[in-house]
Amino acid sequence: MFLEPHFRGQRSGWIEVICGSMFSGKTEELIRRLKRAKIANQKVEIFKPKVDTRYDEIKVVSHDSNFILSTPIDHSSKLLKLSDESTVVGIDEAQFFDEELPRHCQDLALRGMRVIVAGLDMDYKGRPFGPMPDLLAVAEYITKVHAICQHCGNLATHSYRRVVEDKTVVLGEQDVYEARCRSCYQMGNILNLQTTDKKKN
Repeated sequence: MFLEPHFRGQRSGWIEVICGSMFSGKTEELIRRLKRAKIANQKVEIFKPKVDTRYDEIKVVSHDSNFILSTPIDHSSKLLKLSDESTVVGIDEAQFFDEELPRHCQDLALRGMRVIVAGLDMDYKGRPFGPMPDLLAVAEYITKVHAICQHCGNLATHSYRRVVEDKTVVLGEQDVYEARCRSCYQMGNILNLQTTDKKKN
């Protein structure tokens, strides 16, 4: 099989996906892996969606205030141009990127890079979020992290939206979202529906 010149003699790359609900430690785990790669003197590039300015316009920041410098980009196609010499590529808040992200991550992996992606696997309605399902399908390694349900203390898998807003993308923290287990998430949605129905009547 013929390989393009930049593939010859390169080590095999791969894709790692870190997923879970809000407040589950996705970004914390991403930062941990990237900092370890830097300690090993690997060339690391980190990217975040330009739209995410909650904590900082440039830094990737976890809920525990750990951070690492990144490059904000508005489209996943820029990953290929900006990470050409990298060994490790980190991508935070992957759910906010365009649908081309999985293809570009695979391109980077074919170039011999380790690609580490963190993002929400489900939106506030419990549906697969943005490009995350396709990323999970093509990744070699998947880590699902869990938060703690803020109502009952069980493992949380869902991001419950506390405010009434129909848009899929609503940036916010604990003032807008809670981590909830499956049961408490469902109960909250039922109560919201009942409240909405009462207001209509």
